[in-house]
Amino acid sequence: MRLLQRYILFELLRVFTLMITVLTVLLVFVGAFQQATSQGLGALLVLKILPFIVPSMLPFTIPATLLLTVCVVYGRISGDQEITAAKAAGINVLSLLWPSFILGGFLSLSSLLLSDQIIPWAEKNIENTIATELETIFLEKLRSQNQIHDPNSGISITVMGVRDKTLLVPTFRYSPPGKKPVHLQAEEATLEFDLTHQQVILHLAKGHIDFPGKPRFYVEKDSFPFPLPSQTSTAKPRHMSVRSIKSELGDIDNKKSDFEFQRDIEVGMLLALGEFERFQSPEVNADLPQNQHEEKRKNKLKTALSSRFALSCSCFFFVLVGCPFSIAQARRQFLTSFFLVFMPILLFYYPIVLLMMNLSKLGKIEPSWSLWLGNAGLLIVAIHMLRKVLRN
Repeated sequence: MRLLQRYILFELLRVFTLMITVLTVLLVFVGAFQQATSQGLGALLVLKILPFIVPSMLPFTIPATLLLTVCVVYGRISGDQEITAAKAAGINVLSLLWPSFILGGFLSLSSLLLSDQIIPWAEKNIENTIATELETIFLEKLRSQNQIHDPNSGISITVMGVRDKTLLVPTFRYSPPGKKPVHLQAEEATLEFDLTHQQVILHLAKGHIDFPGKPRFYVEKDSFPFPLPSQTSTAKPRHMSVRSIKSELGDIDNKKSDFEFQRDIEVGMLLALGEFERFQSPEVNADLPQNQHEEKRKNKLKTALSSRFALSCSCFFFVLVGCPFSIAQARRQFLTSFFLVFMPILLFYYPIVLLMMNLSKLGKIEPSWSLWLGNAGLLIVAIHMLRKVLRN
């Protein structure tokens, strides 16, 4: 029995390793390099951040690859009548499924570890790499596209060309919020990036400047600081660890509790002083400052926390469905079995999960149970398929 289980486990590992490698290479190299080329990034920079891109993609590729793996292995051994031979020898089919269950559980834990620890670490390294290579990225985009536009900071740059680090015949347009734009034109210019003060310094040579409402004037040489493209200081929930999410949720709850405690004290003081008319005042009835923003943030954090566990466990539930289905479809090709089982997952499981996630982010439903509805549906189907396989 152990020999059969080791044989099946080895087949699962061999097929899974091959498929996850091929799929990851295709997605990373085709997707990453295509996106980098469209954004004007250099190949060297892409190679630097490539090791950190791979972990971010694995939680999405592992479940589908594992489903394809079990369809290949169990479909083949069932088609070769190995399942029938095992039954004739008195071996329970369920014992042959244990290797896939163990692998599914291990990969579920691995996906959770990737989402909780590896992906936040990878995102920080990508941000640090891009920050240190910001000047290179900037010049590469100008060299390939001849223009850059950042609507957040209001900066637009157009050049005729780039020689080393010098911009040839650049045109700058700076549109600060609520103010009229400032135009700068020069024969050449250089850019100095000051990451410490989060600004880029423009060194202008032989140029003209047009300020709103003022005549154009000529400058021989001058420097102008501009703010770097704005980046949000709030981390995305997907890029946070479980501990960080729980810590921020605790801070939000503590802030709300402190505010309610202070308001209760004010109400008690009004009752003691008999100033009942002030119960209707805005000071007493006011909500927590930025209450709406805090509530949205809280809903997103709770959704990310629950979805991290639910989506990681999808590996195990995919195995529960895929193994008995591929055994039942033994006479079909493994790709046919894969598409027959994956299409309902694609059409029903993921839309349900996405719908629950959106409703949870809006605060309409509780994410702690709603995000498990997709897995519960897979479990019901798996039980039905397992009973059919064990019976027949």
